[in-house]
Amino acid sequence: MLSSRLSSCPKRRIEHTLSTHYCHNLYDFRRYSTQRLTPPSPQHSIYISNSTNPYFNLSFEDWLFRRKAADKPLLLLYRDDPCVVIGRNQNPWKEVNLPVLRASKTIPFVRRRSGGGTVYHDLGNTNFSIHLPRTSFDRHMTAQVVLRAVRSLGIDATVNDRNDICVGTEKVSGSAYKIVSQRAYHHGTMLISTKLETLGDLLHTHSKDTMETKGVASVRSPVRNLQQFKRGVTHGAFVEAVMHEFRKEYGLLGNDDKVQMIDEDDCRDIEYIQHGMSELPSWEWAYGQTPEFTYTVHQTFKWGSAQAKIKSKHGIILSCDLCVSGPTEGTDTTAGGSVASMSAALQGVTAVSMDEPLRFVVKEVEQMLQGRRYGFISAREILSGLGTHDNTKVGAVEDLVSWLVNLMDS
Repeated sequence: MLSSRLSSCPKRRIEHTLSTHYCHNLYDFRRYSTQRLTPPSPQHSIYISNSTNPYFNLSFEDWLFRRKAADKPLLLLYRDDPCVVIGRNQNPWKEVNLPVLRASKTIPFVRRRSGGGTVYHDLGNTNFSIHLPRTSFDRHMTAQVVLRAVRSLGIDATVNDRNDICVGTEKVSGSAYKIVSQRAYHHGTMLISTKLETLGDLLHTHSKDTMETKGVASVRSPVRNLQQFKRGVTHGAFVEAVMHEFRKEYGLLGNDDKVQMIDEDDCRDIEYIQHGMSELPSWEWAYGQTPEFTYTVHQTFKWGSAQAKIKSKHGIILSCDLCVSGPTEGTDTTAGGSVASMSAALQGVTAVSMDEPLRFVVKEVEQMLQGRRYGFISAREILSGLGTHDNTKVGAVEDLVSWLVNLMDS
């Protein structure tokens, strides 16, 4: 993680949001500091957030979106501490490498309020948000504003058919949108010096081809940083360039040209923002908003094979249908057995074909999983809740339950 403390840069309230990497050649944020209002008002056209808290920045963005005059343009620029941000209608179990995320202990995933795909934020990534009246909103035109800003930095960029900014065939920026009755916004990321290896680790997931979701899947694309094309590009330079192009595009003059700097402390008394900051990290929003999905998986064990079909909606398990059989002649029963061999072993096999004790336990496991939070179940909890059965089947039951819990936790 880039350092968040600058001993050589003044203005303590501003410096905590800037990394040492950006201390040099950075435009002077101090010239805007006297224009800060407490509490902030949605009357301005350009905002720069000093906060690097993703829950605050997304809540503040939504507050502006709901309260800015419907006929006026608005620009918000900010950076976040390391986090993974998923789209409003996405499935975190399919989009995010959750084991790697948990292992980091400091990087959360955040479900934003707009659509689009999954992205990684850190202090090497600058976020822009352009709000307009719905009647004049054109995502291609807003992309052109950002494109002109990048080109003004000396980088030969283009816009692809998804309105992402690219250099050659590689993306340096992704976009998402939100449209309501009178307003719309285009917000996105600009990779300047982000840690691409961390991005790759957190967003690289097993294909989970058999997880069928009603949500929106991300379109995977190769990405690069602007600094890989021009070393001297900084966060400050990009911010200045975007503000310049935004002013030109929307003819901002006089008071409309002033920049409003924002701190979290200024918003302590704004109930809407405080509610948003509490809601975004909650289970009900982060996981409970997950669209319905079905996950069908196979596994082989030393004692036989298993198939599970799990249905979940809003993060709750609706059903788990299990099919377990003993070893079939000619079938690989090691843990690494192929999907093809597993499927072949399970053709025509039902729970009825098992001996009675194990069949009864499987039905109990199905019933115990129903209604629970997907991915928030411990194997010990399930095993301790099962009745007493034939001891010769204990190992098979433990294997089965551990497998189910682990696959839902990944």
